[in-house]
Amino acid sequence: VQLQASGGGLVQAGGSLRLSCAASGRSFNGYGLGWFRQAPGREREFVATLSRTGGTASVADSVKGRFTISIDNAKNTVFLQMNSLKPEDTAVYYCAASRSVFGSTRSREYDYWGQGTLVTVSS
Repeated sequence: VQLQASGGGLVQAGGSLRLSCAASGRSFNGYGLGWFRQAPGREREFVATLSRTGGTASVADSVKGRFTISIDNAKNTVFLQMNSLKPEDTAVYYCAASRSVFGSTRSREYDYWGQGTLVTVSS
């Protein structure tokens, strides 16, 4: 499955962005989904994951209450709604799909990755 992430950009602190990740090649059905991010000089870190069994979502503590992961099955697209953005949210954001329907907080458990989209939050 090929993933294409979009929606990044420059936003002021306190603003919002919605990232999209569209799948091609095959449906997202049966794949656990996730969003990760990587800031300059830092390791890739978990942001959010969506289990395809019951649709259970989980987000990192650093974004809890501000970020939401969701999916539009008809459009084969997963979203990351980001509100109340902070300068420390600045990073390249990656979407990912795992053959495990449960999703994961660990990047090594994902099999397919999008190319990344840059989010810059100014203070």
